[in-house]
Amino acid sequence: MKIFYRQAAHDDVVRQFRYYLVDQNLPKVAARFKDAVRATVESLCRYPLIGARYRSRNPQLSALRSWPVAGFERIRIFYRIESDTLQVVRILHGSRDLKRILGREQSL
Repeated sequence: MKIFYRQAAHDDVVRQFRYYLVDQNLPKVAARFKDAVRATVESLCRYPLIGARYRSRNPQLSALRSWPVAGFERIRIFYRIESDTLQVVRILHGSRDLKRILGREQSL
């Protein structure tokens, strides 16, 4: 299975990495986070249906699934499966307004 990161998901990883590295001055945690995202996404490729479906009244979000980043369980990977591709849509901390953020995603 191929992996495709939407630009917003890539930006989410960079934002969280910078938070750990710059704001919190935790370079080891920042590196561990980046590695955990990669490893979790690779694991999702092997078992893509493991993630829970995201519940929403918005039909555009009906194919969206989520799974926590290993070791950073409050941060979830939101993804969808298209043919032979796992599309990473967003990577968001659970304390954020997920309904609003995901509702703004275009062309899912």
